[in-house]
Amino acid sequence: MLNYEEGSEYSIGDGDGLSDTGLIEMSHAPVAVGQRDLAAESMFEYGSRVGFWRLMRLFSERQLPMTIYACALALERNLEAARAISAAKHDICCHGWRWVEHFKLSEDEERRHIQLAIESLKKTIGERPIGWYCRYGPSENTRRLLIEEGSFIYDSDSYCDELPYYVVAEGQPHLVIPYTLTNNDLKWGTGNFGTGEDFFVYLRESFDMLYDEGRSKPKMMNIGMHMRLLGHPGRASGLERFLDYVQSKADVWVCRRNEIARHWLEHHPFNPV
Repeated sequence: MLNYEEGSEYSIGDGDGLSDTGLIEMSHAPVAVGQRDLAAESMFEYGSRVGFWRLMRLFSERQLPMTIYACALALERNLEAARAISAAKHDICCHGWRWVEHFKLSEDEERRHIQLAIESLKKTIGERPIGWYCRYGPSENTRRLLIEEGSFIYDSDSYCDELPYYVVAEGQPHLVIPYTLTNNDLKWGTGNFGTGEDFFVYLRESFDMLYDEGRSKPKMMNIGMHMRLLGHPGRASGLERFLDYVQSKADVWVCRRNEIARHWLEHHPFNPV
């Protein structure tokens, strides 16, 4: 999953009163809150100017699909990227209207953000999203609001499993396709990864365990990617090696998230027992 957040983050220009410093190259930004952090802004911009295109190239050269966790406003502000995503037939899981924490929004604000995101993605991508994932975690209202809206078939606001599962919410079954903060490039921000080789080895070891277990039971592996992190050359090299490694293995399905959802709904329907 490629997180497209750049352009929708907190910013002085958008009236938020601060510059976002989430998942940048500095663990503690030295610029005071309330002051415009031009360095942080430029690190975000690297993701959309450079990182996005490098990661798109790696997938295109291997004819591999992926899911874009798209913040709608970010694609409004980069229509060239939106056109490239659409042309490549990558699917969209909505990552919010903006890259903000939904648990900080009131119920009415959150409902409005969901509608703004849907309408925006219809215009930039050409179709509405059928999946949803919040920044870090949902609010207590998020899932109910998605069900209320009526056209989402899954959300990914959970980290509790390695396979899709159902919950009963608002009196009806609802599909959850868990995400991961483990097989995720944010580990560079926490000091767990230092090089592209670190990323490759960790992903390979995760894949190998799941691949062996998959001989008796299907397994799913999520990989979280951020353009402003993984898009740098010394990190993208690890992703490149991993994609080639996966393609060397038999009986592996590299697919979009909407394909996982539809497969699960068809072949593993909700069982109330």
